[in-house]
Amino acid sequence: MANLTQEEWKQQLVNDSNAVILDVRTDEEVAEGIIPNAIQIDIYKGQGFIYKLEELDKTKNYYVYCRSGARSGQACAIMNQLGFKNAYNLSGGILEWNEDLVTN
Repeated sequence: MANLTQEEWKQQLVNDSNAVILDVRTDEEVAEGIIPNAIQIDIYKGQGFIYKLEELDKTKNYYVYCRSGARSGQACAIMNQLGFKNAYNLSGGILEWNEDLVTN
């Protein structure tokens, strides 16, 4: 797992053709806006979160974020334990995100 600054995260993401953006916030938080093309798996779902992670392609590079960077850091650690090689945490989370968000 690597903690990336906002700029590092965006730069690396732009150049990564094997990237998946993963939002680990709650449904209520996601309703306020989500980074375009992100998939959401709520980390608070406990074992359900683990089950959803297990369905993902472990060969992809995951760019993980939450509100402030704490839950996404935990998610990256869990992903590493499950065999994901590349999970990148967005330091500061969506609170520091200065790009556009989309709402569903």
